[in-house]
Amino acid sequence: MNRNSRSTLALLLLVLMGSTMSCSSIEAGPTGAPARVAMVRTATVARRDLSNDLPMTAEFEPYQEVDVMAKIAGYIRTISVDVGDWVRAGQVLATLDVPELQDELAKAAAEVERADAELAAATGEVKRAEATHEIARLSHQRLQRVSDVEPGLVPRQEVDEVRARDLAAEAQSASAQSKLSAATHQTRVARAEHARLETLHRYTSVMAPFEGVVTKRYANVGAMIQAGTSSQATPVVRVADQKRLRLILPVPEAAVPSVRLSPAVWVRVPTLDRTFEGRVARFTARIQQTSRTMDTQVDVSNPDLVLVPGMYAEVTLRVQESKGAKVVPVDAVDRSQASPRAFTVLPSGVVHIVPLTLGIETPTHIEVASGLSDGDRVIVGRRSELREGDKVESQPIEAAAPQVK
Repeated sequence: MNRNSRSTLALLLLVLMGSTMSCSSIEAGPTGAPARVAMVRTATVARRDLSNDLPMTAEFEPYQEVDVMAKIAGYIRTISVDVGDWVRAGQVLATLDVPELQDELAKAAAEVERADAELAAATGEVKRAEATHEIARLSHQRLQRVSDVEPGLVPRQEVDEVRARDLAAEAQSASAQSKLSAATHQTRVARAEHARLETLHRYTSVMAPFEGVVTKRYANVGAMIQAGTSSQATPVVRVADQKRLRLILPVPEAAVPSVRLSPAVWVRVPTLDRTFEGRVARFTARIQQTSRTMDTQVDVSNPDLVLVPGMYAEVTLRVQESKGAKVVPVDAVDRSQASPRAFTVLPSGVVHIVPLTLGIETPTHIEVASGLSDGDRVIVGRRSELREGDKVESQPIEAAAPQVK
């Protein structure tokens, strides 16, 4: 063997020894394959209050607002309020001049007096007729008894004449009663007409229907105002109740099932840089076909009149809430399968996959209704290469949420 052959053989021996040493340093798994040990990030299941809020923008409206109309037609004689004046319920805002109404009222009063006089006369006539009838009846009864006891003592013609006077007196009494009934009815009609005209006369004073502020004035002194029932009617003023305002929120269809009466909401007014408390007072319980929203009204108290109708407000409407919920980061939930699941890390460092039942979801956290327990460690982030039973080394990240005490 020459020198070159010996060199080649020595090099082959060195390579063979290196390969043997390298193979002896690989740890075989249970099946003979190398065991995989991956580094994963984990979060701990914790408890916290979760909620989903729906931000919306709306414009303040008066709680109630009405154009105050006149009940009857007439000329404005006085008007005591103007735009910006605060009025009380029942306060006189304006008075009307209706000359013909005064004449009709005087005529109705005279008619009541005449009807009362006729009623008094009819009442007296009834008393006289009843007295006459009573005398005639007694006379007839006496003569009839005498005639029955002593036949022939009293001529029959005289008895018949007394009986005829009794019947005539009875008829006069019935006639007087009819006249009294007619007079009573006429008195009621006259009094009713007088009361109607008095009511119309009271309508010459235009009064505020509720407490509020005058937001518009339509007429001035001397203007002719038509009755509110007329198609050409013109209001006197507009009154708005601003001590309580309302916001009409178009709640999307998806959030409609969560709308409830009475819950408090926070109303932020950017113009004032202040936040006020409101309350869900009412909703239509009907989704509009065009916008697929449901009008929901929020009442906001405004005793100091700081808020003004027309201001924009930002409302935070809470549609979902769960107190003390078990939560994990959203990235800890695997949705690659038909049902959600989580990759947990057991104390031994082994991966265990569990199915989940989920609840409220926020942009950062999600509620776990079932499948996990407090303190479980879940893998956050990429996990597509992990399998059940894989050995991993966990690296805790910041807690998913603070513990609820």
